[in-house]
Amino acid sequence: MIEMTLRDIADVVGGTLHDVADPEVRVTGAVEFDSRRIGSGDLFLALPGERSDGHDYAEAAIAAGAVAVLAARPVGVPAIVVTPARGAVPSNSVALSHDSDGSGAAVLTALAALARASVSRLAADGGLTVVGVTGSSGKTSTKDLLAAVLAPLGAVVAPPGSFNNELGHPWTALRADAGTRFLVLELSARGPGHIAALAEVAPPSIGVVLNVGTAHLGEFGSREAIAKTKGELVEALPPTGLAVLNADDPQVAAMASRTSARVVTVGQAANAEVRATDIRLDDQARAEFTVHTPVGSAPVRLAVHGEHQVGNALSAIAVALECGADLDTVTAALSGARAASARRMDVRTTADGITVVNDSYNANPDSVRAALKALVSMARAADTPRRSWAVLGEMAELGEESVIEHDAIGRLAVRLDVSRVVVVGTGRPARALHQGAVMEGSWGEESILVPDIEAAIALLDKEVAPGDVVLVKASKSVGLWEVAEHLTGPGAVTARGGAANNGAGQDTEAAG
Repeated sequence: MIEMTLRDIADVVGGTLHDVADPEVRVTGAVEFDSRRIGSGDLFLALPGERSDGHDYAEAAIAAGAVAVLAARPVGVPAIVVTPARGAVPSNSVALSHDSDGSGAAVLTALAALARASVSRLAADGGLTVVGVTGSSGKTSTKDLLAAVLAPLGAVVAPPGSFNNELGHPWTALRADAGTRFLVLELSARGPGHIAALAEVAPPSIGVVLNVGTAHLGEFGSREAIAKTKGELVEALPPTGLAVLNADDPQVAAMASRTSARVVTVGQAANAEVRATDIRLDDQARAEFTVHTPVGSAPVRLAVHGEHQVGNALSAIAVALECGADLDTVTAALSGARAASARRMDVRTTADGITVVNDSYNANPDSVRAALKALVSMARAADTPRRSWAVLGEMAELGEESVIEHDAIGRLAVRLDVSRVVVVGTGRPARALHQGAVMEGSWGEESILVPDIEAAIALLDKEVAPGDVVLVKASKSVGLWEVAEHLTGPGAVTARGGAANNGAGQDTEAAG
């Protein structure tokens, strides 16, 4: 963030100073909500959590070097105190699930105001371009690709993982300082108005809409409602801005009428202005294609996995060209761009030759379909086809469509000819996924339902074999990454009856 005095911060957030000896002391560091990460010159954000209240760590934060605390009540150390408003608990907040008194809402409102002030000043000075990305799936992968293609043009700030809600969004925005040229942000939503609110925190000049799918269908109720909310991003763009829209998704393409910004379309459609042709996948499901743009055509070879990454890469290309990059520099950056966020299409090969695709961070119907297609592509690419395993858990937040969507995924796995489907869980969605596979034609134990992660690990240790390809995917709440990390972790080969493994497996992205 820009350097500010405590007096200035209090004015911006509408707070009052408590136990502050010198209001002109400046915050020169970062804003942190984890007291363990506090450094000299930082501002500590006191938030209520599920197990503890950040206000209880205010003294420790000051001792660690924080200048002051942004809090909802006096804490006995230098603080900027904002007053909770009755009933002001946002519905789109994991961080505030235990915010019974509205203190967390007050602090987050203040955080948003602080981020808006900092970003607005940086943008007004002419040195900062804000790029916003939204979509039902692919936001994090595209954010990582955008950071890679913009890096040759200047310093980039992008969120670690999926910091894309009303806590992570302003927290990321406040990482930008006078040396930052590009701020790349994800914008997520669990209801109408959420993306518009995030766009107010850090107003974007470039907006990317990837797709409209069925993620969070339970909250929205329909794809039409999802499309309306995703389009809030392009509505927030200024007339001088740019909207990058997926020409292959009719609901996204239709958003062109909802923005005053210039529009660039991307995709495989013949009318896309940034278009991919001649798409091919290698034995790790990494795409090669030719990109056609208004400034020329060029070959592209991606280092990330899955054909769905082609659309993400096209969006990154469109943004980079808009920001002044030349096509050769962009394609070179894409060829070296690997998954920077954990547990997203993280492909590793163990010492005994098992390929593990850890895509366990989160899941929705669209991302699961893409991951299954990548799995099958990898298994079939070898001279001798390999066995494919899909270890799948529940996809959350699908509402009344949950059973239907899980049934459809089970049927798709069989139609794609996945060798083994291991469904983890005892709830109705997991049973529907398994039943869908059975009804589509799974025979014997081609699809198997196991009650928990431990049972899945035991089955895999017993039956997975060298050369197999194993996909692990479920919503974050399932915690299915334990399966992937077991398969690639120290001692895993021994558990399968092979030689000891002294490392975590070979990272095929780094090797390839």
